[in-house]
Amino acid sequence: MSKAFVKESDDEADLPDGPPAVPAGFKNYMTPRSHRHMQDELRQLLRVERPKVVETVAWAAGNGDRSENADYIYGKRRLRQIDRRIRFLTKRLESAEVVDPRQQKRLDQVFFGATVTYATEDGDKTTVTIVGIDEADFARGQVSWVSPIARALTKAHKGDTVELRTPGGIEQIEVLEIRYGDAYGDIA
Repeated sequence: MSKAFVKESDDEADLPDGPPAVPAGFKNYMTPRSHRHMQDELRQLLRVERPKVVETVAWAAGNGDRSENADYIYGKRRLRQIDRRIRFLTKRLESAEVVDPRQQKRLDQVFFGATVTYATEDGDKTTVTIVGIDEADFARGQVSWVSPIARALTKAHKGDTVELRTPGGIEQIEVLEIRYGDAYGDIA
């Protein structure tokens, strides 16, 4: 059968390029560490992984019948994944606004990059660091600057009580401590 009549599996072709986009009208803030990690990943994909996969696909294509050639089929799929990730990283890096929390002048107020310890009405204490969208990881205490908790804390001072809107209702939280830079020992 002619190759023109055989459709390769492009199930992944319509998938988005990555995690959700930065909300419209907002800047893509990120820490220097996150920016550096994204640049390193992009370089790795462009200089190492993609060329290896292209070489494998070219070799597999030269072997003839592509319909049952696993190296060709999986190589093409991996190439689509790599290209999608490259597009995502390129877009994110182009729109990035790198903010170094250690350069913050107003250390008494919560802004991007702050590590904040707060207490809930129940007396539970939680420490979070406000970071970029792509570096948020609540399990590690890092929340996106567009998250409800970060929005509630932004511009608060030590001792302030702010309202956090949750699915369960409005919760009062008190800011106990604000620090900058210490969560990213090698941030620069």
